[in-house]
Amino acid sequence: MEVIPAIDLLNRQCVRLYQGDFSRVTVYSTDPLELARRYRDAGLHRLHVVDLDGARTGSPQNMELITAMASQVGVAVQAGGGLRDIDRALALRAAGADRVVVGSVAAEAPDTALEWLDRLGPEHLVLAFDVRVIENEDPAVLTRGWVKDSGSSLWSLLERFCARGARHFLCTDIAQDGTLAGPNLDLYRACSRRFPTAAVIASGGVGSLADLQQLALTGAAAVVTGKALLDGRLTLEEIRAFSRAA
Repeated sequence: MEVIPAIDLLNRQCVRLYQGDFSRVTVYSTDPLELARRYRDAGLHRLHVVDLDGARTGSPQNMELITAMASQVGVAVQAGGGLRDIDRALALRAAGADRVVVGSVAAEAPDTALEWLDRLGPEHLVLAFDVRVIENEDPAVLTRGWVKDSGSSLWSLLERFCARGARHFLCTDIAQDGTLAGPNLDLYRACSRRFPTAAVIASGGVGSLADLQQLALTGAAAVVTGKALLDGRLTLEEIRAFSRAA
């Protein structure tokens, strides 16, 4: 299981939101490029970059930083935030992003997202679904800052996109995001069981090395972790040891 550090950008600063709430933001003093270099030097090969300014305004705002991470730091970057049309997605690819992360469009307009899949190719598109899990119900996919129900379940969307050859899916349990309380292991086990061809990237709740070890047993292809690294709850040394053991 690949470990992918997250760098969330807001006003050109590294931040983390609690459960996606812009009013509950923690700002970190680390320069984004310096943080990217630190992760690269630790042997991590990919970054997950979220343009929160773009997510809030509907238009990408941090192309320059993303370009610098890809070209100057020399790591693979999967990035998203504020992508509403294919031209902006292609511009993000041109800026150096190896993978483009698309959320609201994938959930609200899957036909459009399928066109993006054809244009970008399955290795360069990550379909991101933020889900609300309620017992005995299919996971519901939310959009627009987790305030709008897309009307689709995670299972129906995964089935549709997998049938068209999509490969990479970022799945976040919104109840766990930013909490450090542990990931929803049952959710990722169900994803792997139902859709064995999907490379599911787990997100939300990772707070320790033990969480990584448990996630690896679910069949998740990768995990995104941000706050645990920034807060020192999960160290780069532990990630290196985990990767070697895997």
